[in-house]
Parts: sequence; structure tokens; C-alpha cells
Amino acid sequence: MSVTEDDVRRIARLARIAEPKDRVAQLTGELNGILAWVEMLDEVDVADVEPMTTPVSTPLPMRADQVTDGEIPEKVLKNAPRAEEGFFVVPKSVE
Repeated sequence: MSVTEDDVRRIARLARIAEPKDRVAQLTGELNGILAWVEMLDEVDVADVEPMTTPVSTPLPMRADQVTDGEIPEKVLKNAPRAEEGFFVVPKSVE
């Protein structure tokens, strides 16, 4: 797959990027180089490789989830512009 100058202009227009006309040829070469590199990656045999999220397999520390109210409602509500009966009062947004 190769990118033409028309493709670069169209991509720039879709991305709302104003590219000067003298840079279009350079960008075409850069994008074609990137696509050639991606095509080289297709040649790598990854059939026996497990998918991973990180190259270092370290278990994440886990803790038990405990639901609390923070035990400081007065301090939290002190920051509210308006509060009633222990709750924030906000403008209605849905009819």
C-alpha cells in the first residue's frame, strides 16, 4: 500500500490540519516509510507468542474493595455552592 499526495491532502483536510503545499511531498514520503515499516512487522512470526499488556510480568497489588462514605460529609459539603439534607443541590439538566 502506498500513499499519494492526494491521499495526504485528503487526510490533512479530514484531520483539519493546514499543511503547506511544499510539505505534501515530504509527508507522502514519511507516510510511505511508516507503512513500509508496518508491512515489515507482518513478516514476524508471532504464532507462539502470548498477548501481553506489558513486557514485565509483575502481578498487580490487590486490596479488598471497601465502600465507605469517607466519614467527612460535613467537610465535603462545605465546598458545595448549595447543599440540602446532606446532599449537593445541582441545577436540573433533564426534563
